[in-house]
Amino acid sequence: MHHALPALPVAVPLLAAAFLAAVNRHVPRWMADTFALLASISTCAGCALLMLQSSPQTIVYWFGGWTPRSGAAVGISFVIDPFGAGLAAFAAALVTVALIFSLRYFDSVGNLYHVLMMAFLGAMCAFCLTGDLFNLFVWFELMSAAAFALCGYKTEQAGPLEGSLNFAITNTIGAFLVLSGIGLLYGRTGALNMAQVGRSLGNTADGLVVVAFVLILCGFAVKSALVPFHFWLADAHAVAPTPVCILFSGVMVELGLYAIARVYWTVFQAAFAPHVRELRALFLSIGVITALLGAVMCFSQRHLKRLLAFSTISHMGLMTIGFGLLSPLALGGTALYLLGHGAAKSALFIGAGIILHRLRTVDELKLHARGKKIFGLASLLILAALGLAGVPPYGTLLGEAVIDRNAEQLGFKWVSWIFIVASLITTAAVFRVLGNLYFGLESRQSGDKSAGDTGLTDEPPETKGSHNRTPALMCVPLVALVLCGLGISFIPHLQSAIDHTALRFQDQAVYEATVLDQAAVLLPPSQAQVPLAPALWRGGISTAGALLLAAFALLRRRMLQRQGWEMALAAALHPLRRLHSGLIGDYVAWLTFGVAAFGVLCFWLIR
Repeated sequence: MHHALPALPVAVPLLAAAFLAAVNRHVPRWMADTFALLASISTCAGCALLMLQSSPQTIVYWFGGWTPRSGAAVGISFVIDPFGAGLAAFAAALVTVALIFSLRYFDSVGNLYHVLMMAFLGAMCAFCLTGDLFNLFVWFELMSAAAFALCGYKTEQAGPLEGSLNFAITNTIGAFLVLSGIGLLYGRTGALNMAQVGRSLGNTADGLVVVAFVLILCGFAVKSALVPFHFWLADAHAVAPTPVCILFSGVMVELGLYAIARVYWTVFQAAFAPHVRELRALFLSIGVITALLGAVMCFSQRHLKRLLAFSTISHMGLMTIGFGLLSPLALGGTALYLLGHGAAKSALFIGAGIILHRLRTVDELKLHARGKKIFGLASLLILAALGLAGVPPYGTLLGEAVIDRNAEQLGFKWVSWIFIVASLITTAAVFRVLGNLYFGLESRQSGDKSAGDTGLTDEPPETKGSHNRTPALMCVPLVALVLCGLGISFIPHLQSAIDHTALRFQDQAVYEATVLDQAAVLLPPSQAQVPLAPALWRGGISTAGALLLAAFALLRRRMLQRQGWEMALAAALHPLRRLHSGLIGDYVAWLTFGVAAFGVLCFWLIR
């Protein structure tokens, strides 16, 4: 391996961003598009190569050659394993998809669009690869700054600015929480390298360590949009440009959960080893609440991008359940689920962008029976929606099968029903939109104020000029994402490779020996085999249930004469809608409550 290869996935996009910032006023758009695409493709290739080369042994790259002295880290390192490198490659692939979609989606883009996309990519890659706590925060901040600007890119409109402001304030508070927790750990250990901090803490789990744990995890939970830190996400997705939504839902929020997993298993695992049962219960509770609340809010939306955003929140809850089982098998299943969900959700956002381009609206009721213009899009959207339900051969099916199997082994048989319910409701919401779009099955009056439809339901078109056809460059990324989501399960030996990687990822002693002692530690390959038959019937139940629920939502007024139950349902949903008020003061209040509640629970369970 070339000695500079580990740094290239970060250096290439950041240098591309700097170059484009310097020349953006002097080059035509096609040149900026080409340069950014070449940079993202090169970054994806570099990350994929690192993923393959780190499979037998974790790669530790010390910048400037500052290797550890007597087991103490004196430099800054990248610690590259297949999980981190694979997630970075996935991020680069989605950036490439977003840039290709942007070629014909935006008639014109501002001078700094490509700069922000490259900075976002470089920060995401470094975030996945770094082995240093403070640099994890630095890349978190660079990624967030680029994301804030991209969210509010349509500066001529008030909505994007408000959504970006909510996004910026809540995530900046999250960053302060992370930095405060890192400061406490630095004061205790005198180190910032994750391996050295973990070794220094040892089995110590006193009050300071618990406070640091709470601050860091709550900070990254904001980025992961876990309840009650989730309020910013739907507002940001509703106003961000569609190519940016691909990145937000496809990979950015997942990076927050990756950071939680990375910090827990490299820094806190040994300290909290006696309290695994209590922490498992805590993480599972957060995951269940997030999954169910996100699903209910998803089904109650008529703004298509907000609907998909709440679906992302729900599926982040499911992934948190997978992580919260705190075992290698479930973590591997979560990684598989992440890939399948990222492909499906990105495809659905591209579909929403095409609908906005062709029909000039994303309001479900305004789309009533107008789908004949884009009838060819239907099959792709259905396939992407089925990915949310976990039907074969989508990657979500394989990931769910692994998580459910491990949950059953640990005595949590009910986990499979949470997956079924959340997947059923979020998939039904998408099916309901498609039923309205292509068949006009729901009455135009079904979404009036009495039914509880309040707040933002539409957004202005993002494209100008002709909208009588769908450019091929908009459809190519959609087809590619659907095929990738379907093809994940056919990759040979993928499950065993991910299980082996998860085992290495969770072994704190191996991580410390590899980073600080420069020892070559090889773990035996995983022999776990997960039967897929139970997952097949769960996927079938989710799909059938989603179809029935969507059909009932579309035909309820024809089936039932009295609407009293509908008024009761609207009244039941009203408190949830009031919580998602769009007011930044409310969101900060809930964030503060979440940190306090999580801290109290941790002290109660761990101390």
